[in-house]
Amino acid sequence: MDMYEIRSEEYGELQRLVDTLFRPGVSAHATVSKIDVLTRAETFDFGADLQEVIDLLPSRSFTRVQLCDQMNSILVGHGWGGVYGTVE
Repeated sequence: MDMYEIRSEEYGELQRLVDTLFRPGVSAHATVSKIDVLTRAETFDFGADLQEVIDLLPSRSFTRVQLCDQMNSILVGHGWGGVYGTVE
């Protein structure tokens, strides 16, 4: 880890969100809507930065790979990947 990179207490929380939306064994073709993501994210009580990641998602349905790609793009675009972690 870079000495200038500080992990947030919320590091890994987006991964936990993705894992609850797409449980092990779920088809790679299964989808969730942005509303599904928003609803589940409310139970996590995210801080402002992580809530912004959720809010910036486009309004559509996502497979796990598509959701992760979108979230990672937002995280990297804000320089938050090292702070909050990326998702897979």
